[in-house]
Amino acid sequence: MIRMIAAVVAAALLAIGAARAEPPALSQGEALYVPVYSTVLHGNLDSRGKPAQVLLSSMLSIRNTDPKGSIVIKSVKYYDTDGKMIRDYQDARKNLGPFGSSDVFVEHKDTSGGNSANFVVVWESQTPVNPPIVECINAYFFGSQSVAFPSTGRPIRSAD
Repeated sequence: MIRMIAAVVAAALLAIGAARAEPPALSQGEALYVPVYSTVLHGNLDSRGKPAQVLLSSMLSIRNTDPKGSIVIKSVKYYDTDGKMIRDYQDARKNLGPFGSSDVFVEHKDTSGGNSANFVVVWESQTPVNPPIVECINAYFFGSQSVAFPSTGRPIRSAD
């Protein structure tokens, strides 16, 4: 019982701390690495030594969080588990005005990324702005079964 109360208090303190977090520094651009979970392995191993798997769809969401400045999505590239680029989403290159957003969708039947695919998103702005929120929602909905969870983009040094 004490452990449960301690866990609830710790979670509440973390939530309060997150609510008080300082906004990120203004930026004029960066490259972001976003994990994609095309497949979730689960359960026990079968007679061949393989776990069960569920194929997931993935929606990359790019959200300009700046109330005044625009950002330009320079590139959105999709890489497979081995790090090989398998798709360059040229149509995702666009200007996002204040609070504008854009998305890219990968169907659940698209297994080209493997279990651990990723997006690399490169954006820039003419003036310092709030960095965008870039996330991927990985989801499966069928009948009474559903799985949905986000993965968050993290800044990286770009190879471009």
